[in-house]
Amino acid sequence: MLTQMHHRHGVKDRKDGINLTNLDDGQSGIIVSVMGGEMLTKRLADLGITTGKEVKVIRKTLFSGPVQIEVAGSKLVIGWGLASKIMVKSNER
Repeated sequence: MLTQMHHRHGVKDRKDGINLTNLDDGQSGIIVSVMGGEMLTKRLADLGITTGKEVKVIRKTLFSGPVQIEVAGSKLVIGWGLASKIMVKSNER
């Protein structure tokens, strides 16, 4: 089975990680994939968001608002929808 429910947040987990929006403020992870087409992948790469990079959630807003992240030494604000397409492996044990 490729997906299963993530007990804490009630969202689907994928074998290759959890989506970035599931990390709590202050948590970080390694980007393992981006669920999107070539244009989205290129747009994110232009921002420094690429597979293998560490990303930290600085702050999430309520009700699916923007997500402030830090990646490659830069602080960025991305929309919830975009953040939900970034799959990470949490650094938290």
